[in-house]
Amino acid sequence: MEYRKRITDDLLKKKLNVFGAVLITGPKGCGKTTSAKMFARSLVEFQDEDRREQYLSVAGTAPSKLLEGDKPRLFDEWQDAPKIWGAVRKSVDDLQIPGQYILTGSVTGNVDTPHTGTLRISSMQMYPMSLYESGESNGEVSIKELFDHPDRFENCHSGLDIDDIISAICRGGWPNTLSIVNKEDSYLIAKDLFAQICNKDISSVDGVKRNPSIARTLLRSYSRNICQLADNRTVIADVEANNEFSEPTYYSYVQALEKLFIIADVEAWSPAIRSKTAIRTKKKKNLVDPSVAVAALGIGPEYFNTDFQTLGFLFESLCIRDLRIYSAKYGGTVSYYRDNYGLEADAVLHLEDGRYALCEIKLGQKDIEKGATSLIKLESLILAHNEENPANPLRLPDLKIVITGTEYGYRRDDGVLVIPIGCLKD
Repeated sequence: MEYRKRITDDLLKKKLNVFGAVLITGPKGCGKTTSAKMFARSLVEFQDEDRREQYLSVAGTAPSKLLEGDKPRLFDEWQDAPKIWGAVRKSVDDLQIPGQYILTGSVTGNVDTPHTGTLRISSMQMYPMSLYESGESNGEVSIKELFDHPDRFENCHSGLDIDDIISAICRGGWPNTLSIVNKEDSYLIAKDLFAQICNKDISSVDGVKRNPSIARTLLRSYSRNICQLADNRTVIADVEANNEFSEPTYYSYVQALEKLFIIADVEAWSPAIRSKTAIRTKKKKNLVDPSVAVAALGIGPEYFNTDFQTLGFLFESLCIRDLRIYSAKYGGTVSYYRDNYGLEADAVLHLEDGRYALCEIKLGQKDIEKGATSLIKLESLILAHNEENPANPLRLPDLKIVITGTEYGYRRDDGVLVIPIGCLKD
């Protein structure tokens, strides 16, 4: 199958020009190895069963031997042989040459290494494919172009209808799904991933035995509360209904899922425009891809014929995934804003140079007005703060965007941009 370019490719290339080694992290099946192979000239795959024992034996006794080979040299799922980390770090120190090694890993944290690799091994995270990478967004609207030239945007048109969006949510951004002709069959990838997480990965990630039934129930509850500010006690209560489940156990499971890059909560943005007690600061519950939630809930496309509310939350998760992917190229981060007065921005997209966009995410046409009104009120609140605090002003938003599942995008008279997710790219 022909390689489909990933947005992270440009970031990997840039890092290889600067650092001696680059670590690519992300959930299983998101395409880390495939992308890394496009840059590597030799490789060691620790999960190659034909050579695994040989590799692990060498890595355990003389790891520097595995460094021999054309550069960049790729070590896939390096955490299976932790001593490789130290060997790579020392080699980078000795050679002082960029672009020597690439490491990939599907777990993070708690791998026993004597050195952190700071300033030697640079890290980058990979997500499942965005709609632009999978070829479903036409890419008429570039996030970077919007920030650089906001006045140029006038209108756009997405080729995605509601059924296309539902299918993309259920299938997810897993590269292996793109070669599957039958849509229904493509949904099996996320279902299998969900089963593997609960039955195997959640225990193997750190060697702590965990109950698959509890893992399934926890992820099901998490999925019911996706993109919401649900209290942890809500999830704990759901699990406790059928199992003995304490709060420390809850955090143990959540931390394991974070190490697997499955849980990907959204941080709160807390500007000083309200009393600290008025701004919600809890993380918004989210998963790395909405298809995991669909699999956890045991539903399919036909379910959404009668439940548009759940579809709306899953659509928000899809949009946050894509915004994270598009903005990461420019050092961007995605957070949210919400206060006790009902004012909100579903996503606040910050670039590393300080520019930011306030975004509301609305699946259908009828909610666009509500989203735009919320963004304008939030901007007005920042303006009022600046008038009252001229010595300590806050930056005004560079963009106000309502991201939709509709076909048509346009600029409103109030300056709010309405942009379909099927038109966005990096």
